[in-house]
Amino acid sequence: MVIPYSTITKNRSFITSDQDMSSESFSIEFDDVVQRFRRIQERPDTLREVFAKIRGRRVTYLDFEALKHISFRVLKGQMIGILGRNGSGKSTLLKIAAGVYTPTSGRVRVHGSTAPLIELGAGFHHELTGRENILLNGLLLGLTKNQIREREERIIDFAELGDFIDSPIKQYSSGMYMRLAFSVATEIEPEILIVDEILGVGDAGFQRKCYGRISKFKQLGRTILFVSHDIVTVRQLCDRALLLHKGELIADGKPADVIARYEEIFSGPLAAVR
Repeated sequence: MVIPYSTITKNRSFITSDQDMSSESFSIEFDDVVQRFRRIQERPDTLREVFAKIRGRRVTYLDFEALKHISFRVLKGQMIGILGRNGSGKSTLLKIAAGVYTPTSGRVRVHGSTAPLIELGAGFHHELTGRENILLNGLLLGLTKNQIREREERIIDFAELGDFIDSPIKQYSSGMYMRLAFSVATEIEPEILIVDEILGVGDAGFQRKCYGRISKFKQLGRTILFVSHDIVTVRQLCDRALLLHKGELIADGKPADVIARYEEIFSGPLAAVR
């Protein structure tokens, strides 16, 4: 069982000390960010045992850091690929950027509207239809009802869900979830698009459509954070890449250089201790 650590900072902003660029040049700024979680070390057999241990203060906790003193800045209009093995802290980093988590320590500043695509089904109500969830998600992302109605048909056309758009989304496959979520998030034209590995669940044809839209976002000067295990896509689409390993940022630079470091780590001596 994992519980977000209770010691958190409420101030998510900081003043950049970079003298070459003003803070307005950046979309996202992380300054010495730590994300710590508290995990129950024992494994009780029942929920009753959990509460009994908590009441008796006999629970042993283990604190662990999902992110360790992470600092970087993203220029407006950059597409940043984030690489690393499962458990390296990639999704945690995205959730902090999206405002889902407040970091345990350190400061984060995000300039502009965001559309996070982090977990399949996040923000969806399973009993509502796809069409109803377009309205719900649009409102959650800051649009008015009139703005959502103006975009609704474009969202439906891009998602290619056919008659399923008027079915409860609890009947959707993971690929259908992704189609709808990506269509809504990109149609609202956010200044910052945050994409986790969810594009991997779609079919090849729809993935090409998604990457085409991402390329269009780049041309419009939008900022994109993109987590993927697909190094070919990161190499082709991204302007820059970050490499996380066990919660630490160990490489930050041109995609080709970071990918080379990634391959070195996971095919060399460090692979055995990852």
